[in-house]
Amino acid sequence: MDPATYVDPSLTRQDLLVLKSLLRDINEAKNPTAQPFLNGHGTTNRHTKSTIKPPPRTLDGPVADVPLNGSSAADEAAIRTLDALNDPTHRDFEPTVFFFWDLKDLKRFPLVHGYLIQPYIKVASKIVRVETDIVMLTHLLLYFATSVPSAIYLYYNYHWLHGVVHWLMQAYYAATYTLMMHQHIHMNGVLAKKYGWFDALFPYITNPLMGHTWNSYYYHHVKHHHVEGNGPEDLSSTIYYQRDELFDFLCYVTRFFFLIWLELPLYFVRKGKLALGAKAAFWEVANYIFLYLLTRLHWRATLFVFLLPFLQLRIALMIGNWGQHAFVDEADPTSDFRSSITLIDVASNRHCYNDGYHTSHHLNPRRHWRDHPAAFLKQKARYGAEHALVFRNIDYFMITVKLLQKDYMHLAKCLVPLGDQMELNFDQIANMLRTKTRRFTQAEIRKKFGPQDN
Repeated sequence: MDPATYVDPSLTRQDLLVLKSLLRDINEAKNPTAQPFLNGHGTTNRHTKSTIKPPPRTLDGPVADVPLNGSSAADEAAIRTLDALNDPTHRDFEPTVFFFWDLKDLKRFPLVHGYLIQPYIKVASKIVRVETDIVMLTHLLLYFATSVPSAIYLYYNYHWLHGVVHWLMQAYYAATYTLMMHQHIHMNGVLAKKYGWFDALFPYITNPLMGHTWNSYYYHHVKHHHVEGNGPEDLSSTIYYQRDELFDFLCYVTRFFFLIWLELPLYFVRKGKLALGAKAAFWEVANYIFLYLLTRLHWRATLFVFLLPFLQLRIALMIGNWGQHAFVDEADPTSDFRSSITLIDVASNRHCYNDGYHTSHHLNPRRHWRDHPAAFLKQKARYGAEHALVFRNIDYFMITVKLLQKDYMHLAKCLVPLGDQMELNFDQIANMLRTKTRRFTQAEIRKKFGPQDN
């Protein structure tokens, strides 16, 4: 698979619309008279040509004659399509029910679609807070039907093989669950207000099973990371590290792993937010006491049910954050466009609630996950003008891996160039990316970010 030309057939419909738009821009920039899309070498690619079809008309009417906000008519058609998919009052509204199957796929089985899926959608749409988010109820049912009883049974009748299978199951669930909780902590819940009691309760049951400590994700991510924005006072900031060096990466992960329980409360105290500091410390320490008591009760079961998920998630969170904020612009590191990236890939967007649209998320942390593709297209020109980075056919974990391998050519092939980036060849893109992973010196930090609190 050539990452510069491959179009994954498992991309969501929304991602395909975004990718079509970007490839169309590249094609027009390289050869305004050409019809097929071009690959990264500026030549016709048969695979891309056959997979990416011409831009569609809107779902609810003809393409507008006058483009809005400088966008092309095709982009406006795509935006209207994306908005229609998210609008419960539109005839083309399509909720997300499962991640592996879209509704159009399930319609191939009329009995299943008519007698199972549609009744489930009707009931579930009244339970979730946003009607697009039926998949969240689907996954909550999955976790309470598998993770919870499996964990309980391990304490009742332990067997090491069951423990291994349970741990592997939780490892498989962890990424999707974490990004569901990401939506939960930003939107103060995912279920309808009528079910607010369960919305508030279930994280205290499922979070430890997935490796999260109680409420720590909220305090670190919402109350800290989005306040500091990968700046000098962000405890998970990447700017102090050379982002393609293994030693720096290990230092980064080790610091978070062993010190975040102390550093986060101290950060809040230093900022004069004593209540937040006390809450962050209380919940973290309370969770450690909980794990200790369970270890005394049954250490073998606790190892597989709680400790291994906790260890792996802490590491995974930092691998992901490293990939999300590895490329920081040397000229303007304070810009959300230039200190985070966008991914168009299956793992991040189909299975993890559009987590690939990380720049869009930093621009508006409360933006609903289904709105990211449309928001990206609406601001596409701004992304190009700001020299934002968009990649495809790669996720955050593999970005981290490729950086530590110093495989900038692979990363260059994954880049979908915007604006002036279209004028660069792969070697030039690789060199450009390399400049954005360099450690910032203390002098540069003071100059770019200003004086910091002690």
